[in-house]
Amino acid sequence: MELDESEFYNQLLDYNNILYLCHRNADADALGSAFALKEAIGGTIGVIDGCDRVASQIANQLKIEYVLEPKGEFDLVVIVDTSTPGQLNGFPLGQYAVIDHHATSSLNENAVFFLHRNRSSTAEIVLEVLKKMGAPIMRRTAFALLAGIVTDTGNFRHASSDSFKAVAELMDHSGIGYNEVIDLLSSVPQDVSMRIAFLKAAQRCVIERVDEWIIVSSNVNSFGGAAASSLVSIGADVAFIGAKRDDVVKVSARARREIQNAGVNLAKLMEDISIKYKGTGGGHEGAAGMDAVGETDVILLACVEHVKASLVHNKKNNSLN
Repeated sequence: MELDESEFYNQLLDYNNILYLCHRNADADALGSAFALKEAIGGTIGVIDGCDRVASQIANQLKIEYVLEPKGEFDLVVIVDTSTPGQLNGFPLGQYAVIDHHATSSLNENAVFFLHRNRSSTAEIVLEVLKKMGAPIMRRTAFALLAGIVTDTGNFRHASSDSFKAVAELMDHSGIGYNEVIDLLSSVPQDVSMRIAFLKAAQRCVIERVDEWIIVSSNVNSFGGAAASSLVSIGADVAFIGAKRDDVVKVSARARREIQNAGVNLAKLMEDISIKYKGTGGGHEGAAGMDAVGETDVILLACVEHVKASLVHNKKNNSLN
């Protein structure tokens, strides 16, 4: 059942013991959104497989308490900023709700209720819920939501006008300066192993060209999303990074906005291909991921071929118009 912001809040009031569950390797948007809901309504924050470096820094700075790999009985699990079951590492879901901003979500179908909005971050949706509640937005809450918006928009490279409005409101409510948020985010040291992953991804890169578009694929064992972004930053229009862990192939994908405008939708691509390979996938048009079953090279090739077909199809349609 899809709800608006007021209905979502009112439904949460029917439950006493709520778990706000973040996806594996929780980022600032997931943790900040869960924290804001927990502060306003009460409950427990749960994190699957830890937080990423930025979210860990924010948790330390704001003294955000969370439970790693939560267990126990909860009246309701609110899945935050998560679009596929694969991002929950097999967490047993009973009665659950979803609040999310991704372009596609396979979790909504079986949710008791959900709130989905086409926003640049889940933090922006949570802010609207807090406003409908009339909840006071305290400094720690505002800081957490600001960090979520800034990071999920790539320092506003992927922001909408709603993102800027939300940031302005949070700053006005809390008195937080934008420089405070940036200072915290920029103080996160870059992991040496991450830099090595970037170099390995570039070294192993397979390059395809369609007209003026450059599509690349590669593989590294960790930091897949960041490695894909690094390949886009040095020239790729679309980048796919694969890693096989046990029997599961994890693929991270990133794309420039220009190629999205040319008809490439990574969220739809990840969803379609994951189904073919017995997995789950989704995300944003320009940043998405999937878990699938098969061989890494075969699945990466399927991703590349899907992009090539999308570009050819879109070019043909444009020539007919």
